[in-house]
Amino acid sequence: MYDIVIIGGGPAGVAAGIYASRKKLKTALVTEGFGGQSIVSADIQNWIGVVSASGYDLAKMMEDHLRAQESIEIVEPDTVTLVKKTNDGFKIETKNGKGLETKTILVTSGSRRRKMGVPGEEKYNGKGVAFCSTCDAPLFKNKTVAVVGGGNAGLEAVTDLLSYASHIYLLERNGALRGDQVTQEKIHRSDKVEVIFHAETQEVLGEKMVTGLKYKDTSTGEIKKLDLEGIFVEIGSVPNVEFLGDLVEKNKLGEIVVNPKTQATSKEGIWAAGDVSDVIYKQNNISMGDAVKAALNIYDYLK
Repeated sequence: MYDIVIIGGGPAGVAAGIYASRKKLKTALVTEGFGGQSIVSADIQNWIGVVSASGYDLAKMMEDHLRAQESIEIVEPDTVTLVKKTNDGFKIETKNGKGLETKTILVTSGSRRRKMGVPGEEKYNGKGVAFCSTCDAPLFKNKTVAVVGGGNAGLEAVTDLLSYASHIYLLERNGALRGDQVTQEKIHRSDKVEVIFHAETQEVLGEKMVTGLKYKDTSTGEIKKLDLEGIFVEIGSVPNVEFLGDLVEKNKLGEIVVNPKTQATSKEGIWAAGDVSDVIYKQNNISMGDAVKAALNIYDYLK
């Protein structure tokens, strides 16, 4: 019987694992791998205390720090497929057939970016295709880029890029932007931004790096091409919560609703932190802080 099982090996999971281990809690961490979504970023410049590092290098540092701890079992590469409530706590089942019993659970399984699902998107992921403007906007200084998605995420990506990119195409598949009016007004005031409506992305083009994209003008059926050096896909994200079923309360986006003071969920014995939760700002530094908060609260709960 573990004191705590942490589900996920991104920044939140690693931070919680280190704190739980240092508190001498009997801990297991289940993960497919380390680093979370940022592992594909070529140059991360907002990780506090590190001026610049690749996502891969940061993931390795996190993993090394976690493995240096005592009192923790790392179950990898594996994923959780089911969580069940028991009389004494919870039973966790994994894809590889492992069963874990635990008094508490911290869910740090993150989210996955909603993909466009077009040719070239995966091939050029990290080679001009990006999914985090806050992380990667500085890499596109004086470059022509496109942002796909006219909701709040897309509009915020445009505002992040205004200080860097030389020209920004904003592609919206419908006839109107869906983001906040204040943000819409801000981007419309910039002569850097060109909004293209009725644009449905068909293909990401490239050689070694992204060179452009093809899109369909859904109002005419015409296929058009843009010459680009970067593409930011901002069409939302999907939290990784399927294994929880109806155990915890979720919002309309599928994110786990938490108490922001403690990260506790609606189900006693389960906490959540990072992008899988309903935290407003999806950032590595915030995920780590929230996970530490959760780990400390779990320690208090157990003691």
